[in-house]
Amino acid sequence: MTGPLAGVTVLDLSRALAGPFCTALLADLGATIIKVESLKGGDITRAWPPFENEHSLYFESINRGKSSIALDFYSARGQALLREMALNSDVIVENFRSGVMSELGLDPDELRAAKPELVVASISGFGEVGPLAQSAGLDQVAQAMSGLMSVTGPNASEFYRFGIPIIDTVSGIFSALGIVSALFARSSSGEGAVVSTSLLESALAISSFQGQRVLSTGVAPTPTGNDHPSLTPYGVYQASDGPLVIAVGNDKQWVQFCEILGEPALASDARFTSGRDRTANRDALKAALERLLAARTAIDWTQRIREAGIPVGPIYTYDQVFEDEQVKALKMVVPTQRNDGSTLPLVRGPLSFNHVPTAVTKTPPALGEDTRSILASYGLSAPAIDELIAAGVVNPS
Repeated sequence: MTGPLAGVTVLDLSRALAGPFCTALLADLGATIIKVESLKGGDITRAWPPFENEHSLYFESINRGKSSIALDFYSARGQALLREMALNSDVIVENFRSGVMSELGLDPDELRAAKPELVVASISGFGEVGPLAQSAGLDQVAQAMSGLMSVTGPNASEFYRFGIPIIDTVSGIFSALGIVSALFARSSSGEGAVVSTSLLESALAISSFQGQRVLSTGVAPTPTGNDHPSLTPYGVYQASDGPLVIAVGNDKQWVQFCEILGEPALASDARFTSGRDRTANRDALKAALERLLAARTAIDWTQRIREAGIPVGPIYTYDQVFEDEQVKALKMVVPTQRNDGSTLPLVRGPLSFNHVPTAVTKTPPALGEDTRSILASYGLSAPAIDELIAAGVVNPS
């Protein structure tokens, strides 16, 4: 399948997770992604665990569909080559600290003056203005400063980080959305744009009702463990052999749920008749529900509750996730092969077009594995490429 971004060339100068996740999504949509990496080890995540032999699975999980060129960012010839590549691209994605792009001869405004249709996307830690604009930021710092950690944990005195780099991930998604929007606008105006977001802005943008609660009432929310902060019963409950997640979203489902449990009178208990009542009396309700849930296994309850149309599911470990029949039906895991012949199963992108999932078009590249082919695509001859390699400006794998 040819993706909707086929024909769009993206120069990916990003590293770590937010930028690479953004460009992985663009690759899923059919864009050509040229990942430019430093000669000195490449993307820093190539050195981050977990590893399979010498392969960083951290790196490989977010760099599908890309080609890699290894280049000397700080030599005059390397910067001249980088600028030429930039001006022959449709999109540039970067997440350097503020000022580095100018140091590399890639000031976004100057590039767009030379090529008005260019789209430049930047992801920073804290945004383009303000006292922290020049400061470095990482995912967990954004989780902490955005308030996200203050509502994640078992109680009001313990705060937890997410088990994945959630802010890097959503920043990448927001950046991809901004890029696609800029490309859509360019199709009619002919003008590109400078698109920017930051980890802090992205984290605040997903605060939803928790942030709104403070803005409207002045009351800061606190963690509620594995219970939904607003709806009850909605959270983790213990069956006879282990936990499951049950999400009763309205009063009609509450009545159905009590019938499934074999105790319909519970629905009319004055403590539990409305959603507000159930949340106010959450602890008493949980004790009553778990007394009833102890009669059957988590799988048994899951089947019975799901048949009634009430959202429910087991808590999987990741090894169990990939054995789930629904995950298998979605074909979320795509088998690929590295350039050294080893196999690499990858999670595909989450989108489908006309009922066809986006493809994994290329296995995550080894550092510089596409250096020669990328330079050839810019019109350089084989002798010219050999000379750049001999001079240490670029390096093939």
